[in-house]
Amino acid sequence: MIGVGVAFVETFHWALCLFGAFLLFTGVKMSFSRKRAVDIARNPLIQLVRRLLPVSNTYHGARFTVRRDGRQLLTPLALVLIMIEVTDVLFAVDSIPAIFAITRDPFIVYTSNVCAILGLRSLYFLLAGVVHNFVYLRSALAIILSFIGSKMLLADVYHIPTTASLGVVGLVLLAEIGLSLLVNRQRPAWAEPTRKLTVIHRLLPIYDDN
Repeated sequence: MIGVGVAFVETFHWALCLFGAFLLFTGVKMSFSRKRAVDIARNPLIQLVRRLLPVSNTYHGARFTVRRDGRQLLTPLALVLIMIEVTDVLFAVDSIPAIFAITRDPFIVYTSNVCAILGLRSLYFLLAGVVHNFVYLRSALAIILSFIGSKMLLADVYHIPTTASLGVVGLVLLAEIGLSLLVNRQRPAWAEPTRKLTVIHRLLPIYDDN
């Protein structure tokens, strides 16, 4: 995806406007969308996999496939892996156009996205327990995406320096953290949100020998 994106941008200059419009649309949509409960059973990807491939209803330890009655079946753990990998692809759809607003060097684009994906996966379980404390994180991400998208759309009219772009991103994140800390400090102890299991926690199996 990175190789195709770099070649596409170098060949067609208007591709930056296309990427910028996509990021701006994503940011605006995120600003107005509301949080909804996630029902994994109704996820279109899960339904598609279950429709195309036979899937076992129970986990079988750390195995991704199991043979029953002469048929090879996927286990629910295989569905977990598919969801994670598709999430990585969706993450790239946003992050690859965003990095083009900073640099077009293929090496920097590639390594930054690799580090981002590895860092996201490694820090997930750390952040899952405290993410409810960041009250304005969604708004901050929407502002950042909208800013980067606007920068790409206005690249031919006015070039925003890289240091200024990084400064805006840093200030937005710092403001979000500060406001979240202020809100959490003023929130009564009895109003603290109950820590709920996240989607991945629900999907992760309990390994046993059954």
